[in-house]
Amino acid sequence: MIRRHFHDLPLEARQAIADKAGPVHAARTADGGLNSGIAAFLDTDQGPVFVKGIPTGHSQAPAQRREAAINPHLPRACPRLYWHIETAGWDLLGYEVLPGRHADYSTCSPDLSLVAGALAELQNTTVPPDLLIKAAEQRWAAYAPPGTAALFAGDTLLHTDLAPHNVIVDDRAHIIDWAWPTRGAAWIDPAILILRLLEAGHTLVEADAFANRFASWRTAPAEAKEAFAAANAATWREIARADAAPWKAVMAAHAVALHAHLQAAPGTFPGR
Repeated sequence: MIRRHFHDLPLEARQAIADKAGPVHAARTADGGLNSGIAAFLDTDQGPVFVKGIPTGHSQAPAQRREAAINPHLPRACPRLYWHIETAGWDLLGYEVLPGRHADYSTCSPDLSLVAGALAELQNTTVPPDLLIKAAEQRWAAYAPPGTAALFAGDTLLHTDLAPHNVIVDDRAHIIDWAWPTRGAAWIDPAILILRLLEAGHTLVEADAFANRFASWRTAPAEAKEAFAAANAATWREIARADAAPWKAVMAAHAVALHAHLQAAPGTFPGR
């Protein structure tokens, strides 16, 4: 998606933001991230605010609306949403500004314990029954081994994209960018985190051991974990086939390796 600067927004949209936050004195476009048309840090009369936005007709606009809907239910490990505006052809979110930097997932990084703390907090968050988000058994049904998708069901609120650029670290870790919230079994987020640890240089044994910090992963049925690893590997293979970006091929390889690792683990059901 083409990244625009704050002053490229229509005047009506900029005025709507000023109506919420006060006059804007300075704007700095955020580095990184390709999923928002606008991503900017604003200095306003009411203090700093982070604004992200997307054209209302864009295919990813529904994901941003989900992000707004989920925010009131998130734990304190996540940034607060101040306001949500749809105007002048733009869907705009105004967030609190989190000081800090993207998390470092490399082996022996001091950030890892902070990441574990933030995810542990999220593991205790359930999805309100009236919140309409996709269920894990639906999201991965087309990729799961036959008859296994029901093993992914649960009521835990899942982030499902725990890449290091979606975690901000200061004196604690903050989980950001909630474009893919999912209702499901609590152990799914640790499973997803394993792939990102592999990407950062951990071995399979090290990454699996890190996931064992979470009771949900330690106690999850081996059959369920292996079935999800198969589904996630199939998902990443499809992503890599559709887009030749090297990092996607690497993630697909890690997902396949995790599936093989869990297949070989004691207690895994044969024939999967």
